[in-house]
Amino acid sequence: MARIISSVSPASEGFQANRKGMLDLLDRLAEIEGRARAASEKSRDRFEKRQQLLPRDRVALLLDPGRAFIELSRLAGYGMDTDDPEKSVPGGGVIAGIGHVAGVRCMICASDSGIAAGALQPMGLDKQLRAQEIALENRLPYVQLVESAGANLMEYRVEDFVRGGNLFRNLARLSAAGLPVVTVTHGSSTAGGAYQTGLSDHIIMVRGRTRAFLAGPPLLKAATGEIATEEELGGAEMHTGVSGLGDYLAEDDREALGLARSILGGIDWDDGQEPRDYADPAYDRDDLLGLMPMDHRQPVDMKEVIARIVDGSEFVEFGARYGSGTVCGTATIAGWPIGIITNNGPIDPDGAAKARHFIQACCQAGTPLLYLNNTTGFMVGRSYEEAGAIKHGSKMIQAVTTATVPQFTIYCGASFGAGNYGMCGRGFHPRFCFSWPNARTAVMGGEQAAGTMAVVQEMRAERLGQPVDRPRLDALKARIINNFDRQMDATYTSARLLDDGVIDPRDTRDLILELMQMARAGDARKPREIQFAVARP
Repeated sequence: MARIISSVSPASEGFQANRKGMLDLLDRLAEIEGRARAASEKSRDRFEKRQQLLPRDRVALLLDPGRAFIELSRLAGYGMDTDDPEKSVPGGGVIAGIGHVAGVRCMICASDSGIAAGALQPMGLDKQLRAQEIALENRLPYVQLVESAGANLMEYRVEDFVRGGNLFRNLARLSAAGLPVVTVTHGSSTAGGAYQTGLSDHIIMVRGRTRAFLAGPPLLKAATGEIATEEELGGAEMHTGVSGLGDYLAEDDREALGLARSILGGIDWDDGQEPRDYADPAYDRDDLLGLMPMDHRQPVDMKEVIARIVDGSEFVEFGARYGSGTVCGTATIAGWPIGIITNNGPIDPDGAAKARHFIQACCQAGTPLLYLNNTTGFMVGRSYEEAGAIKHGSKMIQAVTTATVPQFTIYCGASFGAGNYGMCGRGFHPRFCFSWPNARTAVMGGEQAAGTMAVVQEMRAERLGQPVDRPRLDALKARIINNFDRQMDATYTSARLLDDGVIDPRDTRDLILELMQMARAGDARKPREIQFAVARP
């Protein structure tokens, strides 16, 4: 392989400006994401008085120490719970991520009951559904740490109730697919949420804390007039000794999490990863902070990014002289082969044709694909239309859609228009999709959208024989630009689960390696599928 020779000067004024801009974005991201932890932390005294662990402490105790934990959708719901973004708490009331438990890579979903008693939030539902989708596709056991006050009846929405059925359907699908569902019910699991516990293969309950019932004492009294305490109606002792819902009775959170680790450590689950020899990148990953300009219109050589991600900074470029704005090639990460597609500008017909060829060649070889998005879209204009922009763009999109190997997407810069589709955006279901803090996603740039609408208005005025109202037109353009700029921001898109999270660029290589290993192990694994989900006695 040929080593990429970097021409970047970290001491240059432009690099330092980019680096400062990226660090400012990372600081802002950390502040926003930290709000969820801080909000939950406020409940520590209350949890300790009940001799309980806070949700994040539970997750930490469940996980193998020293192993990576990929936390997902940390910005879920950001800016959607209040009109004031500075008061918004992200996360959707759920902690979700992928980590190792007793040596087994698992999907973990924990109610963040330190916030609003774990009440279900709309984007928290979507976050859990995405976690279940990932578990099914990558054949991961599913671990739930449940403690939720259920739906917020003051803000009830029928669409959340109906869509919430998918949560329970997926638990049955996981079990039937041979993927164990292990649940620790730390506290309340009520009403429809009781099925979150009931549809599990292994259920651990905590004495004096677990509550699982279809109707709690207030609803029971209102519906039937019957009076019962929470413990009588759905306590851990009743369920483990009378109803049979619970399989294990723990004395506290720590013992419950230890039991969960024992269960997962006892299953026959081989991640099948053989060690490989490899060289680290030749350039410092810290350089990734200064490569991307804050203005997506400034050009970037994305091979500089590749050089700081792949082994030895070595990259075999495919079709370097054809459709050169679209960069394709092969490399390795920790010894594992990967195909990379990225953009040094818009995608032209030649670049689309090359990418389609490359995708299909990777499928033939069984090589996973990494898309590093940095494009303002497909080229437009008469010459490009005549060259088959639609035809070749469509074939590229077909190749992305029908690819038979794992695909991973990182939004590094712009991802505009059909370029988002051709570069395996969220709508094309890559295995995982993450963003850098500077990433921008939109149908087009704000100024381009405003210019387009201005031309439409001018043509309309001309057609009607009317003068153009310039002040009104300028106000319209400003409104369009503001609307587009606001929605293309990575915090906005990530809050709506249009990716799986915003990451520090310096973590890209480690993250991709974890995802590659997960996909490889999942695809090789053959769970013992059955025609039914494991049912409770």
